[in-house]
Amino acid sequence: MRSLASIQKVGNISPIEGSDFLEIAHVMGWQCVVKKGEFRPGDLAVYFEVDSFLPEDARYEFLRKTSWKDNADNGQGFRIKTIKLRGQLSQGLLLPFSGFPELADYSVGADVTEILNVKKWYIPEVATGSGTSIGDRPHGIPASDEIRIQSATDLLERLCGEAYYITTKMDGTSCIVYCIDGKIGCCSRNHEIKDEKDSLYWAPVYHYGLKEKLLALGKNIVLTGELCGPGIQKNKLRLPQYEWYVFDYKEWNKGVYVSYEAMVEGCVALGVPTVPLEEEGEHFSYTLDELLEKARGKYPSGLDKEGIVVRHSRSPHLVSFKVLNNDALLKE
Repeated sequence: MRSLASIQKVGNISPIEGSDFLEIAHVMGWQCVVKKGEFRPGDLAVYFEVDSFLPEDARYEFLRKTSWKDNADNGQGFRIKTIKLRGQLSQGLLLPFSGFPELADYSVGADVTEILNVKKWYIPEVATGSGTSIGDRPHGIPASDEIRIQSATDLLERLCGEAYYITTKMDGTSCIVYCIDGKIGCCSRNHEIKDEKDSLYWAPVYHYGLKEKLLALGKNIVLTGELCGPGIQKNKLRLPQYEWYVFDYKEWNKGVYVSYEAMVEGCVALGVPTVPLEEEGEHFSYTLDELLEKARGKYPSGLDKEGIVVRHSRSPHLVSFKVLNNDALLKE
């Protein structure tokens, strides 16, 4: 489960030019606009990440005018998203640790998402019928949920000097296709979907003829990709039909994800596209600020791209993280 709320130590405090009441507090790789004098470097605080959905609680009532939501997908509560205040990005919510007595026994770095009953804000990805669920995603088949680099800046040091590749983060819905012991199956992020020709999540299988191709391959593999097209996430790529962009190729029996090069080779053999490659190199050296700038840009449609994904070339899941496009986040 993604850590949406955690105890963190406040880093630098930066002024906002022209503001007598606000300043910027830095925490991990994020920055939050806060009241002037509310925090000092080294203070303990509770940090709520972007996409947190906070329950109704007196401590969050100051958010009601700007952040309160009530809908069928999420219920009632307060949505935390990227905003701009006095021309500065504010990415998440930072509150004094002293306001949370129930966390007294927890220390820096503790994940307090469940304790504070914080949930992930859910944006419906699919506007049309997506298929019939026949149960949870089968055990052992992984879900994709890349960590944001601002929440794990140590990954920059781990990847430093290593071979890497950067791909475009496609804006769609996660779709899994597997072939295990002669069975072909499809899953959404969390559920297995019944084999129906008009099912959204079976579109890759029928569009690319994967039943025949995967069985002929004679291997147990799991392919995970981003399914994009009409009715999915407002179709920012402006595609006329569904397209599936694979970003993970797992050899099931070995329990390993293959290298980037091997994934591309495998997908070419199956006639399936992979996520667009933006850059690859032998010695990673990007800083956080450089990656945030690189994450900006447009899809061929002219709309803001969602961001980028950075991975280790030979062992994609040894180091893997996403960098989201702040321009796109501000328009959500």
